[in-house]
Amino acid sequence: MATQQQVETLAAEVGALLRQHGCQLVTAESCTGGWIAQAMTAVPGSSEWFWGAYVTYTNATKERMLGVDAAVLEQYGAVSREVALQMAEGALRNSGVGTSIAVTGLAGPDGGSDDLPVGTVWIAWGVQGQSAVAKRFCFDGDRQAVRLAAVAEALTGVRERL
Repeated sequence: MATQQQVETLAAEVGALLRQHGCQLVTAESCTGGWIAQAMTAVPGSSEWFWGAYVTYTNATKERMLGVDAAVLEQYGAVSREVALQMAEGALRNSGVGTSIAVTGLAGPDGGSDDLPVGTVWIAWGVQGQSAVAKRFCFDGDRQAVRLAAVAEALTGVRERL
């Protein structure tokens, strides 16, 4: 299980890598509610490499702010590979920066099903000029634990891609 200290360490490491590569990061967050952005901006000097965040908690905001296709939301649902990819790509397109993280999931305690249990989270990473990639995670624990684990995995994934 991820800890807040691990998230703080990951955020500092990602920031150093972004600075080293001369890149900026944008986030598109749903179930994490801006927690990735908070972790990034807690690092001193983050204005150099953190562009900002889209907190798109509802389908309507995903559509309006990131350009997620309503038909994709209807066909696959908000917690899906397709939506996570469109969120990552929309954040890149709208911000004009080089790197994005997108997170959409079910943090609970309600809303799950047999096919899509609570704790299911899709994370996508985008890099300008490349196709975004997404990965599904199934986290255990309460709402706070699922959200914290999603933040840690999102930062780990961007660190690996840098």
